[in-house]
Amino acid sequence: MIRLLEHPLSPYAQKVKLALIEKGIAFETAVPDFLGGDPAFLAASPRREVPTLLDGETAVFDSTIILEYLEDKWPAPAMLPAAPAERARVRMLEEICDTYYEAINWAMYEVRVFGRATGELAEQLLARAGKQVAGVNAFLERQLGDREHFNGAAFGWGDLSVFPAVNAGALNGFPPAEGSSLARWLDRVRARPSAQRVMAAAAEAMAGFGMVAQLVESGLFVREYRDHRLEWMMRSGGAQIVLDGVAKGNIRFSIELA
Repeated sequence: MIRLLEHPLSPYAQKVKLALIEKGIAFETAVPDFLGGDPAFLAASPRREVPTLLDGETAVFDSTIILEYLEDKWPAPAMLPAAPAERARVRMLEEICDTYYEAINWAMYEVRVFGRATGELAEQLLARAGKQVAGVNAFLERQLGDREHFNGAAFGWGDLSVFPAVNAGALNGFPPAEGSSLARWLDRVRARPSAQRVMAAAAEAMAGFGMVAQLVESGLFVREYRDHRLEWMMRSGGAQIVLDGVAKGNIRFSIELA
């Protein structure tokens, strides 16, 4: 059976789980030790990132590469549209959500859940995030157009890539505009059994986050900052958050390969 090393709150893991469920592929999940105490995880995912998929002797890391692997090995039902231009369109939507939208949601969780900022700085960061969510949601509204799904007539790659981002934005207090096509799309996807399963796992994981801010402060809970996340904090007024986190050892960057 497929084994997925993941965290239920990771949008990257969520999109992979949506694909697995929609394709009817049986799988089991596990949350690995991110701090280096799991040699099998390190061997499969040298950057200590989830999701990582284990299929017998095959190990695949990076959510996009995993989606491609699933599409290659289990082509039906197809998650990618048939036409090359449409395939490119939904892959570009995935890129926007993975490298732009995800950073905004990440920052809001850093403030609200992990306690990285309080007072005026927290208000400043959240206000900036809210404006950015409104902007990216407007972009996605235009991309959706009059389609039933981002993939077109059927749920697929575009939808499973966009859903974790838009859903997290809504949970952070910035849902799509009421009555918009994007809001109606979100309601439809939330009603799907695959999304119900993913959301239930995320809610269960959140229930255990009561002491997480204290764990972050103590250095026992380390969060990864790289690429888009680091960029967001540095350009949005959170440079001191990064410096403090590095000094306290509760922020890390990519693992250096040896």
